[in-house]
Amino acid sequence: MTASEVPVGRRKPATVVWRNRAIALVALLAVLVAAYLILAAFLPRWWAQRLASAVDGSFAKGIGWGLLYGGVGTALTLFLLLAAGLGWRRRGGRFLAGAAALLALLAAVPNLLTLTVVLGTGSAAHAGERILDVDAPAFRGASLTGAILAGALFAVVAALLTRRGVRRRRGAGRVVEPVRAEPATDSGGL
Repeated sequence: MTASEVPVGRRKPATVVWRNRAIALVALLAVLVAAYLILAAFLPRWWAQRLASAVDGSFAKGIGWGLLYGGVGTALTLFLLLAAGLGWRRRGGRFLAGAAALLALLAAVPNLLTLTVVLGTGSAAHAGERILDVDAPAFRGASLTGAILAGALFAVVAALLTRRGVRRRRGAGRVVEPVRAEPATDSGGL
C-alpha cells in the first residue's frame, strides 16, 4: 500500500512526522557528539602507540613507515575517489562508485589518525605527539612527504586523463569529409 492509497483518516499529520524527524535528528547528533568526545580522548594516543611499536625508535623505520602510510594512504584514497567519479554514470556505476568511495574513506583512516595526533589540541593528541617524538622519530615528516608525493602523482595522472578525455571529445565531434575525386582532364597536349 503506497502513501497515496492510505485512507485520509489513517495518515499521520505532518506535524507528527516532522516532530519524529526532529527527535531522531537530535538523538543522532547527541550520539555523534558523544562518540566524538570518546574517540578524541582515545584515538590519538592509541594510534601513536601503534606507530611507536612499529617504528621502535628507529629513524629508518620511521621514514619507511611514514612514506608508506602517507604515500600509499593518500594515493589509494585519491585514486579510489577518481574511480568513483569516473564510474558514476556507467552501468552499475552508482554501486561501484559508492563502494570505491567507502574504500577511499577506509584508506584515508591512517592519515586521518595521524592528523588527529599532529593537529589535535586535546591531552590525548599532546600525549600522542610526545610518543611519536620519542618512539617514532621522523614518522610525521615522512608521512607528510609521502602524502605530497602521492598528491603530485595524482595530479599528473588526473591531468593526463583530462587531456585524453578532451582529445576524445574533440575527435568525436569532427566530421570526416569524403575525399573528392578530381575531374579528369585531357592533357593530350596535341
